[in-house]
Order: sequence, then structure tokens, then C-alpha cells
Amino acid sequence: MLQGLVDKLANAMKKFKNKGRLTEADVRAGMREIKLALLEADVNFKVVKDFVAKVTQRAVGADVLESLLPEQQIVKIVNEELTALMGTTNSKLTISPKPPTVVLMCGLQGAGKTTYTAKLGRLYKKQGKNPLLVACDIYRPAAIKQLQVIGEQAGVPVFEKGTQDPVKTAKEALVYAGKYGHDMVIIDTAGRLHIDETLMDELKRMKSSVDPTEILLVVDAMTGQDAVNVAQSFNDALGITGVMLSKMDGDTRGGAALSVRYVTGKPIKFIGTGEKLDNIEPFYPDRMASRILGMGDVLTLIEKAQEQFDEKQAAALEEKFRRNSFTLTDYLAQLAQLKNMGNLDSMLAMIPGVKPGQLKDAKVDEKALKHTEAIIQSMTVRERERPDVINYSRKKRIAAGSGTSVEEINRVLKQYDQIKLMMKQFSKGGKRGKMRMPFGF
Repeated sequence: MLQGLVDKLANAMKKFKNKGRLTEADVRAGMREIKLALLEADVNFKVVKDFVAKVTQRAVGADVLESLLPEQQIVKIVNEELTALMGTTNSKLTISPKPPTVVLMCGLQGAGKTTYTAKLGRLYKKQGKNPLLVACDIYRPAAIKQLQVIGEQAGVPVFEKGTQDPVKTAKEALVYAGKYGHDMVIIDTAGRLHIDETLMDELKRMKSSVDPTEILLVVDAMTGQDAVNVAQSFNDALGITGVMLSKMDGDTRGGAALSVRYVTGKPIKFIGTGEKLDNIEPFYPDRMASRILGMGDVLTLIEKAQEQFDEKQAAALEEKFRRNSFTLTDYLAQLAQLKNMGNLDSMLAMIPGVKPGQLKDAKVDEKALKHTEAIIQSMTVRERERPDVINYSRKKRIAAGSGTSVEEINRVLKQYDQIKLMMKQFSKGGKRGKMRMPFGF
């Protein structure tokens, strides 16, 4: 996420390293590097100018120039100003006191609007809401079918009326929601390849007819400065209430994330972190600033773990370790929980102390995880419960069934034994009830 910007800022911050004291000239030289890093990341020029001026003003103060650790002071100031630039605090989706909460999704074609309509519905369904998705994009071929397919995958119903006037469809959806107890209505609207009068007129009529609680603009984070121009145009025409940045997991330069709020005055409420339906996160400016500076994001990492965490399962797993009855079936279940937490490389990047760019060549081998799953799934129930019975002939059969090799099977069994031994020692060393982990390694 934002790896290009992370790397460039890391190089810029090197200007402040290994200096016992900083002079004003040192600060200004470092600020020039930070300015170039932000401009290369396609951050809006006015945003860069204002940001650098604020950081410089604070950095040439006595607290920094007379500090024994000036680099840390500079990082602290940059972190605080990045956070302020992106909105200071998390901006939650407004929930209407009188149901249903109506969310109008808008944006250009290709930004991921239909997909993120379903992602948002799934997110709030998991939080106890009863959302309804509404298909109002009648122009893009198969848009309605696409929403139906991913809506079904998300477990959220879709209301559609074919190619009739989308404003009429939206109004009928509200009546349907009231009748069947849907407390949230998320409307997928039409997009265009560019902003035009027809698109805006339809959205204005939609807004007037359904009186949305929120108008969320879905912006492709990979478009950089263009994303800011799009956001400004939609805000001027509709008065958006928030922004959702899609494709933040791609090779995005960071310009949109750092510029959108400054230019529009409207908060970033959600970011997309992958292709799966669960890859959507509330946007926290302070956490994003920490990621950009390579300082990790422990809170998001914990939240991802807790989503997969089950207290009863954890207690049962702990007991299995205590009784030395942890099986390969249990191991397979823990692997599934780990994978459900999302992209493993991005999870590693949330760990504090991991410097920007340090993980470029330290990729998690997700292919090896898939092989491990295939190997365990190719075993019989007895083999999973009693791995000690797996002799060479059984390994050859498992290898053939999983499309792997005997060497890979030996590796999986060795890993299993190591985890079993480690967790047995851990459970013996602590008090009962203290071992509460979402996965067993």
C-alpha cells in the first residue's frame, strides 16, 4: 500500500539521520526532498506547498534544532501533519435515526463502484444491519447482473427493476425496504468514462428523490491527481459527504489519499485493500500516516485478527495444546483463519519496526500455504489425527493427490511438529486462560 510514497519519504528522511544537531539549512534541505517525494507521488501542488510550509515552520523551532534526537522530532512532526492533512480522526458513516439509512454511491466508470456497493453492504451486515443493495446502473452492460452476483456472494439481497428509470427504481427500493425491514439501502448508480451533464443531472434527480443520508464518492486511488479533480467535480455538483478510495492495495502513488480531503473538505471514510469482499476498511488518518512513515499499524492488525477470533474456539484450541491433541485438522483450520485476515504481505507491513521497503524481497509465500492446505486435505481422517502413521508409501499417495512432492509433505509435517512443540511449551509456561490467539502460531 502506497509503497512508492513510503520509499520516497524514507529516502527523504535520511537527510536528517546521523546528525547530532540540525541547522535551519539542514531542515530546509530535507524539506526539499520531502516536497519532491510528495510531488512525484502525484500529490496536489497546493497540498504539497501548504504541507511543507507547516512542517518547516514547526521543524525550525527550538524543540527540534536543539534536540539531542532531531530525526525523531522531525518524524513526529511529519506524522502529525500527515494525520492532520488526511482528516485527524476517523469519520464514521452516518446512520439515520429513522431507518432506512440511504447511501448513494457515485463515481466514474471503472472506479469499482458496483463492487464496493456490495463490500459496504457486507461490512454492515457483519455489524448487525440488514442492508439492501439497489441496482440503478442501467447503462453499463451487465452492471445489474454483476451486482446480483456479488450481492449473492456477500449475502446481501439486491433490488432491481431492469432498465426502467433509475430514479423510479430507487424510490421503489425505499418502499420495499420499509416493507421488508431493511434498515440500510445502498444505491449503485451509473458512471461514465468522464464527467458529463447527463450523468450529473441523473444523480441530482436521484439525490432529490431519495434524500440520501450519505453520498459516497468511489475514487480509484491509482489515478493520482485525476482522482482529486474527479472528487472536486462531484462535490461541486452533488455535495458529497465522504470518499471511498478503491484499489489502495495496488501500485498507487498516494496522491489521492493525501489530497482528496484537503481539496474537497470531505473525509475519506473507507479504503479498499484487496479484491475480496472483506477487503474494505474504515479510514483512520493517524494509522495511514503511520503506515506511510513505516511505523506500522498495530490497531488495524489487531482488528483483523479479532474478526477471525472466536473465544470458544480459542479455549478449545488451548485445551488441545495442553492435552497434546492438536491435530493436522486443527492446523488446517488455523491456516484458514490466517488467510481470512487478508493479504499477508500487507499484514507484515503493519508490524512496527519494519522499515519502508524492507519487505520488498521478503514476500509471504502464499503459494506454499495453498500447497500445505492441499497436502492436509489429501490425507485420510486417520492420517490427520495420527500423523505418525504416515509412512513413505502414504506420503507418495498424498503427494500424488495434492500435486506436490514427498519433500513438501516432509516440510509440512516438520512445521506441524515444531508448532505443536512450541505451543505446548507456551501453554505450560503461562496461566490457564491467558493463551487467547486467533491462530495457533
